[in-house]
Amino acid sequence: MLGCVIHGQGDLRLAELPVPVPGPGQALVAVRYGGVCGSDLHYWRHGGVGDFRLREPMVLGHEVVGTVVEYGAGASGPAPGAAVAVHPATPCGVCPECSDGRRNVCRDTRYLGSAARFPHVQGGFAAHVVVPCEQLRALPDGLELSRAALAEPLSVALHAVRRAGEVAGRHVLVTGAGPIGCLVVAAAKAAGAVRVTVTDLLPEALEYARIAGADTVVLADDPDDSGWPGEVDVAIEASGVAAGLDTCLRWVRRGGVVVQLGMLPPGLSAFAGNLVVSREIELRGAFRFDGEFDQALELLAGQAAFDGLISAVVPVGEAEAAFALAADRSRSCKVLLDFAVTP
Repeated sequence: MLGCVIHGQGDLRLAELPVPVPGPGQALVAVRYGGVCGSDLHYWRHGGVGDFRLREPMVLGHEVVGTVVEYGAGASGPAPGAAVAVHPATPCGVCPECSDGRRNVCRDTRYLGSAARFPHVQGGFAAHVVVPCEQLRALPDGLELSRAALAEPLSVALHAVRRAGEVAGRHVLVTGAGPIGCLVVAAAKAAGAVRVTVTDLLPEALEYARIAGADTVVLADDPDDSGWPGEVDVAIEASGVAAGLDTCLRWVRRGGVVVQLGMLPPGLSAFAGNLVVSREIELRGAFRFDGEFDQALELLAGQAAFDGLISAVVPVGEAEAAFALAADRSRSCKVLLDFAVTP
């Protein structure tokens, strides 16, 4: 079977891999689509994500959907042939975080396509993948596989909005109109936000934010702040750069909430931390997700507008071109690899 393996910075290879065999409690899934995530791009461009560095070749990918092929001993779930989305996390279930109901920050989790531990957890960018059967989710009626591939990043967005607290009737700022930022817009709207403002450096990215439901879009380098709509109640930083966090702190109201969702670079980051004190701003982190995955699938099933965030579907045989397209935010939002099509 064909798979996408990252060997180091700039070294992405298509490789023939053996079809895995499901063991006890596992399921074999024929992957149809895989969404190229920002973390996949970081492994490709930089050889790591934050503090997680590549130490061995790794199959990328954690945003995968497909159909059930078969189960290993003692495993059950959706019938073979059923369309499913794959929850990419396997928390340990016994650490203090898991016991406290915060499985998304499990200290010993396994996450598809992640170099956070060694040996690395191999990902889902392959024609077939084996996962614990508990990680399969049958798709709701009417949800096509291509749109279902957005479930993982939408879950991240839903968790970030949940971390913000009550947003119904409030004005929410989102910094960064990449795929996650755009999905934060949709998640905030679904949670009842009365107004969502999005800022980004690229006009093309802001158009995707409009598709997602943004009420106001602002070029981040506006020299006189003429496009800014005033104070916001909640700000969610989705760009992963310190300047975005600084913007959130400056524009959120006194006593407001800022959620840092974008993964900042390793090391120190400069931002106006004094404002956290003088304005008594609550600064919260948001990392991955847990139960939001099921909510994401239901939300996707009911809104065809999400299809507008899928910029391209590219055959897996053209994986490097797909990665280059996904990395060019002036030309794309979410790019999917198609494992059923080769050049």
